[in-house]
Amino acid sequence: MKKCIMLTIAYDGTGYSGWQIQPGEPTIEGVLNAELSRLLNEDIHVTGASRTDAGVHALGAVAVFDTASSIPGDKFSFAINQSLPDDIRVISSKQVADDFHPRKVPCRKTYEYRIYNDTFMPPTRRLYAHHVYGPLDEKLMNEAAQYLVGEHDFTSFSSAGGQALTSVRTIYELSVRREASPLGRDDKEVVITVTGNGFLYNMVRIIAGTLIEVGQGKYPPEEVKAMLEAKDRSAAGQTAPACGLCLMGYDF
Repeated sequence: MKKCIMLTIAYDGTGYSGWQIQPGEPTIEGVLNAELSRLLNEDIHVTGASRTDAGVHALGAVAVFDTASSIPGDKFSFAINQSLPDDIRVISSKQVADDFHPRKVPCRKTYEYRIYNDTFMPPTRRLYAHHVYGPLDEKLMNEAAQYLVGEHDFTSFSSAGGQALTSVRTIYELSVRREASPLGRDDKEVVITVTGNGFLYNMVRIIAGTLIEVGQGKYPPEEVKAMLEAKDRSAAGQTAPACGLCLMGYDF
Protein backbone atom coordinates (compact mmCIF):
# COMPACT_ATOMS: atom_id res chain seq x y z
CA MET A 1 0.00 0.00 0.00
CA LYS A 2 1.33 3.40 -0.94
CA LYS A 3 1.69 6.32 1.45
CA CYS A 4 2.21 10.04 0.94
CA ILE A 5 5.41 11.63 2.21
CA MET A 6 5.97 15.37 2.62
CA LEU A 7 9.48 16.81 2.39
CA THR A 8 10.64 20.21 3.59
CA ILE A 9 13.60 21.21 1.44
CA ALA A 10 16.33 23.83 1.60
CA TYR A 11 18.44 24.65 -1.44
CA ASP A 12 20.88 27.10 -2.94
CA GLY A 13 19.30 27.87 -6.30
CA THR A 14 22.42 29.37 -7.88
CA GLY A 15 23.31 26.36 -10.01
CA TYR A 16 19.76 25.44 -11.04
CA SER A 17 17.28 26.57 -13.67
CA GLY A 18 14.57 26.79 -11.04
CA TRP A 19 12.36 24.19 -9.40
CA GLN A 20 10.41 22.80 -12.35
CA ILE A 21 11.84 20.13 -14.65
CA GLN A 22 13.16 21.50 -17.93
CA PRO A 23 14.69 19.34 -20.68
CA GLY A 24 18.47 19.42 -20.56
CA GLU A 25 18.60 21.80 -17.59
CA PRO A 26 19.49 21.11 -13.92
CA THR A 27 16.46 21.67 -11.67
CA ILE A 28 15.59 20.98 -8.05
CA GLU A 29 12.60 18.83 -9.00
CA GLY A 30 14.73 16.83 -11.44
CA VAL A 31 17.38 16.06 -8.81
CA LEU A 32 14.79 14.99 -6.23
CA ASN A 33 12.97 12.74 -8.70
CA ALA A 34 16.18 11.06 -9.80
CA GLU A 35 17.62 10.49 -6.33
CA LEU A 36 14.34 9.32 -4.75
CA SER A 37 13.72 6.95 -7.66
CA ARG A 38 17.20 5.49 -7.25
CA LEU A 39 16.90 5.20 -3.47
CA LEU A 40 13.45 3.59 -3.47
CA ASN A 41 13.69 1.65 -6.74
CA GLU A 42 10.39 3.23 -7.79
CA ASP A 43 9.42 5.81 -10.39
CA ILE A 44 9.07 8.83 -8.11
CA HIS A 45 7.67 12.22 -9.18
CA VAL A 46 7.49 14.87 -6.47
CA THR A 47 4.78 17.54 -6.45
CA GLY A 48 6.01 20.91 -5.21
CA ALA A 49 3.88 23.39 -3.32
CA SER A 50 5.14 26.08 -5.71
CA ARG A 51 7.87 26.77 -8.23
CA THR A 52 10.90 28.99 -7.86
CA ASP A 53 12.78 30.59 -10.73
CA ALA A 54 16.44 30.15 -11.69
CA GLY A 55 18.75 31.50 -9.01
CA VAL A 56 16.09 31.71 -6.29
CA HIS A 57 16.87 30.01 -2.98
CA ALA A 58 14.73 28.21 -0.39
CA LEU A 59 14.90 27.31 3.27
CA GLY A 60 11.42 25.81 3.54
CA ALA A 61 10.21 24.54 0.17
CA VAL A 62 7.63 21.73 0.36
CA ALA A 63 7.02 18.73 -1.89
CA VAL A 64 5.12 15.45 -1.62
CA PHE A 65 5.36 12.06 -3.31
CA ASP A 66 3.73 8.63 -3.10
CA THR A 67 5.76 5.53 -2.29
CA ALA A 68 5.32 1.91 -1.33
CA SER A 69 8.54 2.02 0.73
CA SER A 70 8.52 0.73 4.30
CA ILE A 71 10.86 3.54 5.43
CA PRO A 72 9.15 5.52 8.24
CA GLY A 73 8.04 8.98 7.20
CA ASP A 74 10.46 10.82 9.46
CA LYS A 75 13.44 8.79 8.20
CA PHE A 76 13.24 9.72 4.51
CA SER A 77 15.25 12.90 5.17
CA PHE A 78 18.14 10.88 6.59
CA ALA A 79 18.03 8.36 3.74
CA ILE A 80 17.89 10.79 0.81
CA ASN A 81 20.38 13.34 2.17
CA GLN A 82 23.17 10.80 1.83
CA SER A 83 22.99 11.10 -1.95
CA LEU A 84 21.79 14.64 -2.58
CA PRO A 85 24.29 17.28 -3.77
CA ASP A 86 25.61 19.68 -1.16
CA ASP A 87 23.36 22.53 -2.35
CA ILE A 88 20.10 20.62 -1.68
CA ARG A 89 19.00 19.27 1.70
CA VAL A 90 15.79 17.70 2.95
CA ILE A 91 15.54 19.25 6.39
CA SER A 92 12.53 17.19 7.50
CA SER A 93 10.12 14.54 6.27
CA LYS A 94 6.85 13.05 7.47
CA GLN A 95 3.91 10.98 6.36
CA VAL A 96 0.76 12.97 5.56
CA ALA A 97 -2.79 12.08 4.54
CA ASP A 98 -3.00 10.17 1.26
CA ASP A 99 -5.06 12.92 -0.36
CA PHE A 100 -2.83 15.81 0.77
CA HIS A 101 -1.92 18.11 -2.13
CA PRO A 102 0.28 21.12 -1.26
CA ARG A 103 -1.22 23.33 -3.98
CA LYS A 104 -4.84 22.61 -3.09
CA VAL A 105 -4.89 23.38 0.63
CA PRO A 106 -5.02 26.86 2.19
CA CYS A 107 -1.63 28.06 3.36
CA ARG A 108 0.46 31.08 4.24
CA LYS A 109 3.69 31.36 2.26
CA THR A 110 6.61 33.57 3.30
CA TYR A 111 9.45 34.97 1.20
CA GLU A 112 12.41 37.17 2.07
CA TYR A 113 14.20 39.48 -0.33
CA ARG A 114 17.67 40.66 0.77
CA ILE A 115 19.45 43.78 -0.43
CA TYR A 116 23.09 44.48 0.37
CA ASN A 117 23.23 48.26 0.70
CA ASP A 118 26.80 49.53 0.68
CA THR A 119 29.33 50.96 -1.76
CA PHE A 120 30.78 47.56 -2.63
CA MET A 121 29.33 44.05 -2.52
CA PRO A 122 31.39 41.46 -0.60
CA PRO A 123 31.96 38.45 -2.88
CA THR A 124 30.50 36.05 -0.29
CA ARG A 125 27.11 37.85 -0.42
CA ARG A 126 26.84 38.18 -4.21
CA LEU A 127 24.75 35.00 -4.62
CA TYR A 128 22.37 35.70 -1.75
CA ALA A 129 21.58 39.41 -1.88
CA HIS A 130 20.97 42.09 -4.51
CA HIS A 131 23.54 44.89 -4.44
CA VAL A 132 22.26 48.48 -4.21
CA TYR A 133 25.19 50.84 -3.67
CA GLY A 134 23.35 54.16 -3.24
CA PRO A 135 21.36 55.30 -0.19
CA LEU A 136 18.13 53.44 0.59
CA ASP A 137 15.48 54.74 2.98
CA GLU A 138 14.00 51.59 4.50
CA LYS A 139 11.40 53.61 6.41
CA LEU A 140 9.93 54.98 3.19
CA MET A 141 10.06 51.47 1.72
CA ASN A 142 8.14 50.08 4.69
CA GLU A 143 5.57 52.87 4.42
CA ALA A 144 5.06 52.07 0.73
CA ALA A 145 4.79 48.35 1.49
CA GLN A 146 1.68 48.84 3.61
CA TYR A 147 -0.36 49.89 0.55
CA LEU A 148 0.06 46.31 -0.75
CA VAL A 149 -1.24 44.57 2.39
CA GLY A 150 -4.68 43.00 2.00
CA GLU A 151 -6.59 41.39 -0.87
CA HIS A 152 -5.89 43.10 -4.19
CA ASP A 153 -5.61 42.53 -7.92
CA PHE A 154 -1.82 42.37 -8.35
CA THR A 155 -1.75 42.58 -12.16
CA SER A 156 0.71 45.50 -11.93
CA PHE A 157 3.07 43.28 -9.95
CA SER A 158 3.06 40.22 -12.22
CA SER A 159 5.20 39.40 -15.27
CA ALA A 160 3.67 38.08 -18.47
CA GLY A 161 3.81 34.32 -18.89
CA GLY A 162 2.22 33.25 -15.62
CA GLN A 163 -0.48 30.59 -15.63
CA ALA A 164 -2.65 31.84 -12.76
CA LEU A 165 -6.42 31.90 -13.33
CA THR A 166 -6.79 35.12 -11.33
CA SER A 167 -4.51 38.00 -10.37
CA VAL A 168 -6.20 38.46 -7.00
CA ARG A 169 -3.99 37.58 -4.04
CA THR A 170 -3.92 38.38 -0.32
CA ILE A 171 -0.82 39.73 1.41
CA TYR A 172 -1.11 39.23 5.16
CA GLU A 173 2.13 40.93 6.17
CA LEU A 174 4.77 42.96 4.33
CA SER A 175 7.62 44.67 6.13
CA VAL A 176 11.00 46.24 5.39
CA ARG A 177 13.79 46.42 7.96
CA ARG A 178 17.50 47.11 8.07
CA GLU A 179 19.82 44.73 9.88
CA ALA A 180 23.43 43.65 10.17
CA SER A 181 24.65 41.41 7.39
CA PRO A 182 25.78 37.83 8.14
CA LEU A 183 29.31 39.17 7.72
CA GLY A 184 28.84 41.22 10.88
CA ARG A 185 28.77 44.57 9.08
CA ASP A 186 26.22 46.74 10.87
CA ASP A 187 23.02 47.75 9.10
CA LYS A 188 24.19 46.85 5.61
CA GLU A 189 21.27 44.61 4.64
CA VAL A 190 17.73 45.71 3.93
CA VAL A 191 15.31 42.80 4.25
CA ILE A 192 11.83 42.67 2.72
CA THR A 193 9.61 39.98 4.28
CA VAL A 194 6.24 39.14 2.73
CA THR A 195 3.61 36.58 3.74
CA GLY A 196 0.62 35.83 1.54
CA ASN A 197 -1.79 33.16 0.40
CA GLY A 198 0.04 32.86 -2.91
CA PHE A 199 2.08 34.88 -5.38
CA LEU A 200 1.92 35.57 -9.11
CA TYR A 201 4.80 35.07 -11.53
CA ASN A 202 7.70 37.31 -10.38
CA MET A 203 5.36 39.10 -7.95
CA VAL A 204 7.75 39.24 -5.00
CA ARG A 205 10.66 40.37 -7.17
CA ILE A 206 8.54 43.15 -8.71
CA ILE A 207 7.40 44.25 -5.26
CA ALA A 208 11.06 44.30 -4.19
CA GLY A 209 12.12 46.26 -7.27
CA THR A 210 9.33 48.78 -6.71
CA LEU A 211 10.14 49.26 -3.03
CA ILE A 212 13.82 49.73 -3.87
CA GLU A 213 12.85 52.59 -6.21
CA VAL A 214 10.79 54.14 -3.40
CA GLY A 215 13.80 53.82 -1.09
CA GLN A 216 15.94 55.58 -3.69
CA GLY A 217 13.50 58.50 -3.75
CA LYS A 218 12.26 57.94 -7.30
CA TYR A 219 8.66 58.36 -6.15
CA PRO A 220 6.79 58.79 -2.86
CA PRO A 221 5.37 55.83 -0.93
CA GLU A 222 1.75 56.68 -1.79
CA GLU A 223 2.53 56.20 -5.49
CA VAL A 224 2.48 52.45 -4.86
CA LYS A 225 -1.27 52.65 -4.26
CA ALA A 226 -1.75 54.18 -7.71
CA MET A 227 0.46 51.48 -9.24
CA LEU A 228 -1.69 48.79 -7.68
CA GLU A 229 -4.92 50.40 -8.88
CA ALA A 230 -3.57 50.78 -12.45
CA LYS A 231 -3.60 46.99 -12.99
CA ASP A 232 -0.86 47.49 -15.56
CA ARG A 233 2.63 45.94 -15.30
CA SER A 234 4.23 49.05 -16.82
CA ALA A 235 2.97 51.12 -13.86
CA ALA A 236 5.15 49.36 -11.27
CA GLY A 237 8.91 49.21 -10.77
CA GLN A 238 11.57 46.93 -12.18
CA THR A 239 11.87 43.22 -11.44
CA ALA A 240 14.62 42.76 -8.86
CA PRO A 241 17.27 40.05 -9.56
CA ALA A 242 16.59 36.47 -8.48
CA CYS A 243 19.64 36.12 -6.20
CA GLY A 244 18.11 38.15 -3.36
CA LEU A 245 14.98 36.00 -3.08
CA CYS A 246 14.49 33.10 -0.68
CA LEU A 247 11.38 31.01 -0.02
CA MET A 248 11.31 30.82 3.76
CA GLY A 249 8.45 28.38 4.29
CA TYR A 250 4.77 27.47 4.46
CA ASP A 251 2.16 27.42 7.19
CA PHE A 252 -0.52 24.93 6.15
